Amino acid sequence: MVALGTSRFTFDVVENWAKLPTGWTFKECAAVGVDSKDNVYVFNRGSHPMMVFDRTGKFLRSWGEGIFPRAHGLTFGPDDTMFCTDDGDHTVRKCTLDGKVLLTLGTSGKPAPFMSGKPFNRCTHVAIDPRNGDFYVSDGYGNARVHKYNPSGKLLFSWGESGTEPGQFNIVHNIGTDKDGWVYVADRENQRVQVFDANGKFETQWVNMARPCGLYVDQAKSLVYVGELGVAIGSNRDAKNLGPRVSVYDTEGNVLARLGERGPGEEAGQFIAPHGVCIDSRGDIYVAEVSWTDTGSKLNPPREMRSLQKLVHKG
Repeated sequence: MVALGTSRFTFDVVENWAKLPTGWTFKECAAVGVDSKDNVYVFNRGSHPMMVFDRTGKFLRSWGEGIFPRAHGLTFGPDDTMFCTDDGDHTVRKCTLDGKVLLTLGTSGKPAPFMSGKPFNRCTHVAIDPRNGDFYVSDGYGNARVHKYNPSGKLLFSWGESGTEPGQFNIVHNIGTDKDGWVYVADRENQRVQVFDANGKFETQWVNMARPCGLYVDQAKSLVYVGELGVAIGSNRDAKNLGPRVSVYDTEGNVLARLGERGPGEEAGQFIAPHGVCIDSRGDIYVAEVSWTDTGSKLNPPREMRSLQKLVHKG
């Protein structure tokens, strides 16, 4: 078995973890999350948008058929409800574990005007403040904005605009919060994570990363897991130490581990396009990858590629 990382951040790579029903495919996995029982929810772009597995990879059920045209982000709350962000539908839906929709933000299929700052134009992800249940929506591809809501879904305020300065964004791709309510934003094409207070005030930024795409904050351990897409230019795509990879930081921005330094590929220990990351109660990492969009669709002939990995914590 292939291992990644060092010291207390060492992980075994589990190949072919998810046992799909016969004839089913993910197409590609945009996001992944776990509930309080460590069941794993895979938000994907195939015919069955939400597939649920137990921690051994046994398939349990699916839902979301006909609701989500383009899965993008998945965030679990402490009460085992989840926010499902659909950038193709321009909506955020709060759902139960069996798929009942409790709240919908945005108008299905109708984006806000491009770069208008109004919710939503290709929204990407949600983060919940553990102190009071307020939540943030990163928005996204057609906006350069973060929107803050109260727990009932009332918009409180928004911040951000297009640009490269602190507090500006170039694809607000992911968002997370720590136990103290600090807000971490994966500003993907500016190749940084920006940190804000709960009022949207810029505090600091981390710049030692290659196109941060996935983002998960382990609030209990004050760790931040960043899925990095790596380089966008073909000429140096296979260079080492640029991703695609998963990096582990503390909440001060110090690098604690880099998982995957061999360049893109389908071999054990390699990644193609990390897009969503989550951690279960045992410290195992699940990585969702948009491998079809990044690589598989461009092959001749096109083919589906591995888009979900499990890394079992050893350290």
